[in-house]
Amino acid sequence: MRIRTETGAGHHSISLAGRFDAHEIDGFRLAFEPLLTQPGTIVRVDLANVVFVDSSALAELLRSQRAARESDGDLVLVNMSDPVRIILELTALEQVFTIEPGRNQPAGVSADISGKPAETR
Repeated sequence: MRIRTETGAGHHSISLAGRFDAHEIDGFRLAFEPLLTQPGTIVRVDLANVVFVDSSALAELLRSQRAARESDGDLVLVNMSDPVRIILELTALEQVFTIEPGRNQPAGVSADISGKPAETR
């Protein structure tokens, strides 16, 4: 998996590409944890180029979200690929994560897992 990070004042992003599975957890954690040095940090995780996600990766995203929220920040999923959307639907985790609209969606509207427009939370 390729991991790219971008940092800014209180807002950071991590872009992932490839397979996000048990073998990639350590790399993700090494990229994510240093971004939480300031309270209130929001980390956006771009999943547009993720072709596979397994239960270990989902557990790591949940752990990372919990770590961000413990410091009054958040982990936000953006640009979810179809494989990621499907697994979040099957596990009902789309209700747990903060999700922002994808690239092909108008601002203020996000797509639910079925691909139909839904009001932003």
